[in-house]
Amino acid sequence: MFEKNMKIAYLLDFYGDVLDEKCARIMEAYYEDDLSLAEIAEGEKISRQGVRHIIKKGEEELSFLEEKLGLAAHYKELSALAEELSATAADLLSRGDQKTAEVLTDAAKTILNKGV
Repeated sequence: MFEKNMKIAYLLDFYGDVLDEKCARIMEAYYEDDLSLAEIAEGEKISRQGVRHIIKKGEEELSFLEEKLGLAAHYKELSALAEELSATAADLLSRGDQKTAEVLTDAAKTILNKGV
């Protein structure tokens, strides 16, 4: 059976705009809207096998882009660091060090908003 690889759904968020319009639409229908191959095929007026082929090609392209650019992995690392900063800020705040806690909280927000 053809199982969904949820890592691909994550990569679609990063690189989906790079895919051609039809491929992006089909990939989004499959991964984000959770439509079946048959449902997508009906809507696209192509065969179920055609849908599967487009999804496989899209998955390969997304994986290739991540292998070469690494944006999703980079963002994941930055998110983990931002979480550590936020946890440290919460700890410092509980100890009464509001100024340092605010600096760390602002740093964590900056990492998440501008990190990639």
